[in-house]
Amino acid sequence: MRIRPIAHGDLDGLQALAQQAGVGFTSLPDNREFLAGKIEAAASAFEERTPKDDRLYFFVLEDESNGELAGCCAIEGQVGREVPFYNYRLGTLAHSSVQLDLHRTIDTLFLSSDHTGDAEVCSLFLRAEYRGEANKHLRNGALLSKARWLFIAQFRDRFPDKVLAEMRGVFDERNRSPFWENLGKHFFPMDFSEADRLTGLGQKSFIGELMPKFPIYTTFMSEEARACIGQVHRHTRPALEMLRKEGLRWEGYIDIFDGGPTVEAYIDDVRAVRDSELYQVEISPQIDVEVENRWLAATTTLSDFRAAWVGRGPSEDGVILLNEEESRRLRVGAGDTLRLLKT
Repeated sequence: MRIRPIAHGDLDGLQALAQQAGVGFTSLPDNREFLAGKIEAAASAFEERTPKDDRLYFFVLEDESNGELAGCCAIEGQVGREVPFYNYRLGTLAHSSVQLDLHRTIDTLFLSSDHTGDAEVCSLFLRAEYRGEANKHLRNGALLSKARWLFIAQFRDRFPDKVLAEMRGVFDERNRSPFWENLGKHFFPMDFSEADRLTGLGQKSFIGELMPKFPIYTTFMSEEARACIGQVHRHTRPALEMLRKEGLRWEGYIDIFDGGPTVEAYIDDVRAVRDSELYQVEISPQIDVEVENRWLAATTTLSDFRAAWVGRGPSEDGVILLNEEESRRLRVGAGDTLRLLKT
């Protein structure tokens, strides 16, 4: 398994991922024309044909045994520069009566664009057959999630100070969002899937136009909807846990449609960015292939970026030994440089 930049020939595979992702996965809509545009935007970013603050770096997880796309992930260089980036900020209002000696604090939701200009790690999706409890499957998700941090660490000057990730919110057994049913549908004359589709296609202006500009008292919402605030979809829990281990935290911002949490951190405080280091490559055909993979390796080239597990760590003199299979997978040779992270 290896991570690489998406290519124009991946359109069919990317659409298959979008179809499996389904409703609620906003950044990966099942729209062939839009997905083709996303691939072109990523190609422009990797080739540095677009401005630094408007770049989308989109990656795929490739199964070398059959050439299929097992998953995908992406990094938005900055959000909200051209299309507003909306979410709700959870706040508190205090009410008191001196005469009655009563005091109440009530949770509120404020429409916000506070994350404008931040980077975003997004679009992480792994096909069902590549998930599971088996160690090799758990490592597929880790590879997708962590490879982005090594890319950011290597090309740090291309990103701002902060990074965020929007997590998919709670859906019930009928694939309905209680948060949407209790709040969003009262302001948008459409169902969740249509609002989600428009947002995924980048048509977000209707959010600011139709959503209330004043605080929303959560006490007017149902208990079921309030319970969804800041909670994630059951399939999103592993991804959230990986982000938490890297140092991202929920600071009270949620998705305006499904109530899922937005987690964030200063990029330089992210563990994988802070702890990854550069080492020189040497090739040794005698190294055993069947070694436990505890080290994640990524190349230092932009347009030909690769990331994969390797079977050993670096030596004390700053050298990382690779066998021929690993060097081929990463497209590196003796004397090249790799960025390594111990997991």
